[in-house]
Amino acid sequence: MVLPALGFFIAFGIVPLVGVLVLSFTSWDGIGDVRYAGLDSWRSVLTDPGLPHALLVTFLIMALSWAFQTPISLLIGVFIAGNQRYRAVLAVLYFIPLLLSSAAVAIVFKALLDPNFGIGPGLGLGFLAQDWLGRPWLALFVVVFVVSWQFVPFHSLIYQGGVRQIPASMYEAAQLDGAGRVKQFFHITIPQLKYTIITSSTLMVVGSLTFFDLIFVLTQGGPGDATRSLALDMYLRGFRANLMGPASAIAVILVLVGLALALLLQRLGGKDSNTSQLEGA
Repeated sequence: MVLPALGFFIAFGIVPLVGVLVLSFTSWDGIGDVRYAGLDSWRSVLTDPGLPHALLVTFLIMALSWAFQTPISLLIGVFIAGNQRYRAVLAVLYFIPLLLSSAAVAIVFKALLDPNFGIGPGLGLGFLAQDWLGRPWLALFVVVFVVSWQFVPFHSLIYQGGVRQIPASMYEAAQLDGAGRVKQFFHITIPQLKYTIITSSTLMVVGSLTFFDLIFVLTQGGPGDATRSLALDMYLRGFRANLMGPASAIAVILVLVGLALALLLQRLGGKDSNTSQLEGA
């Protein structure tokens, strides 16, 4: 029963990964012959002063988007987990951003934030009529905001499922003890969502390593290199500079960093991370 899934995983996961690893030890411009280059590609990447900056930008986007998405996703997930009818309608509305293309989302936000013809000048709101994408820190925060706006619905759906697995008897017992909603949230909901939070955080952290299309359309890594993440750096080296060897080396670095972060987050969940999150289960 596992063989079909294993076959797909090997064909579309392991084989491409091995191919990229082999390609990182070659010299190839994407068109001509592939030549073995030893450690030249790795040496050029690891000694490039732009690599630490790209790593820093990647980790900044990762940390800021996690800090922004997690509390909002958690609160929305708890809210739409209720049984009121109108919450089902809101759940559908919240989920709409996830259905949109990242490139389309970036184009829309780029138009809205235009300092001359965007929403700020259009509505006469001076504080919105800024060069959002022309200043390094503003551009970085815009990227984080747009990424969070698009992917908060996905994580809200994860938290909604987690909240609905918590036994109602725990809340009933807390009410009998005089605990209000705030205390129930911090002493029941959040502890019971421990593994859900770890799962959501793992998806956020690993997913943030692959943000490319949204950043490319929104800022193209600018201004300067302010938003040039590792994934964007890989694309620019491979398909703009035709340096497939160094680009493949960066791809391997992305895989290793993502694997290390995923294992770290799972380790933070404890050795019993495969057990049920429900009390007594």
